[in-house]
Amino acid sequence: MSDEDEMTYARFDSVEGLLQRGRGLGAVLALQDPHGAAAFAYDGIRRDWTWDQTDDRALYLARLVRDLELSPTPVVDLLAGDESACLRAAELLELLALGGSEEAREGLRAYVREGEHWVRVLESVSAGWPAEWWEDLGDVARARIGAEQELPWCPDPWTRFGVEVQARPFAARPSLDGLGDEELLALLASARTADDTKIDALRALTRRDPVPQLIPLVPLLGTRDGRRSLPVLRWAVDELGDLAVPAARGWAADERQWLARLGADVLADHPGPEALPGLVAELSEQWAARAWCGPDRTAKRLAHFGPAAAGAAPVLRRYWLHTPHSYERAVYLEALAAIDRGGLDRAHTESLWDCEERARLLGIASAPDHPQILERIAALRDDPMETPEVQAAAAARLSERVEPSAGCLPYSGSGSLSVKRSP
Repeated sequence: MSDEDEMTYARFDSVEGLLQRGRGLGAVLALQDPHGAAAFAYDGIRRDWTWDQTDDRALYLARLVRDLELSPTPVVDLLAGDESACLRAAELLELLALGGSEEAREGLRAYVREGEHWVRVLESVSAGWPAEWWEDLGDVARARIGAEQELPWCPDPWTRFGVEVQARPFAARPSLDGLGDEELLALLASARTADDTKIDALRALTRRDPVPQLIPLVPLLGTRDGRRSLPVLRWAVDELGDLAVPAARGWAADERQWLARLGADVLADHPGPEALPGLVAELSEQWAARAWCGPDRTAKRLAHFGPAAAGAAPVLRRYWLHTPHSYERAVYLEALAAIDRGGLDRAHTESLWDCEERARLLGIASAPDHPQILERIAALRDDPMETPEVQAAAAARLSERVEPSAGCLPYSGSGSLSVKRSP
């Protein structure tokens, strides 16, 4: 869909609309009125407001339940719904249990004993919880698994319980990460190397500094039928950045459609000065059409121009405020940081409460050194529900021995905001 109204999101500046979008400001305002925000928080749990599977809401919603001191019971009740609702609820309850909720933990354990979709729930909690929280369910698992139509695929926790799992139809391939650049390039250049091995070699290259010697090999890295590029090739070429631009001009004129498309994409992602007016106009047209899919790529292309793309900054800010695609907010912040940093202190501060990990990482890296902000970063560091990446970034930021400045906590709105407790 291209129109926000078709998704029936509430206004972007209302608490309801902010919570639907996973905006950090929504979480902060909800803390100021827990009673008024409770219905909106539960609605976000009951109805899936994510645009697609790329958006993240589980941690955001779990924090709302915990920090607004809401009862987990309605979330436990959702386990009895269809598989989609059950698994969404289970993800929140897993996090709430990590955050200290006994009701959440016992609700999931009870579901494993009696629930319909218990296999996937047990596999999930065994991956995310300490073993002592679930390993005593082995007798239940062994008793119930016989009634399932097929054996499980996932080794954990079944092998620990002595339950047979289905044999994998393929054997895991050894990692190529230990090979040097020259060895990986030799594999890619050889016609005798299997496609699977070439894909693994490309994947290994993406995990290290750019290797310019890959560029002349790119035309050799199509599938054997000549119809498409090998998986991961686009990712590997993206890692090369501007280094790939000269060769991309030749790729764009190639008769092979996959190579011509790759070359055109590289050139579009690294535009010359002549492209700037068109990109600014493109972003404005996307906004006029309320096109939520695609402006993130336009924003990335505009970021290459830095302050010269200042004409796009107002539209980028509107997209950051309005978009229901929560995973794209970080892209708009990054583009604004390159083009026009005006007001970004507020946006980066709000991002410390955002639903998306990448946005929280940007907030940790760039929010100003205010005492309340540092308090929030410390809360992220110490939150057992938080991702390891965010916890590590928060710990690193706090170890820098910054000197706090005076003032009020900035946010993405007018005035200032005092927060008594950090969600």
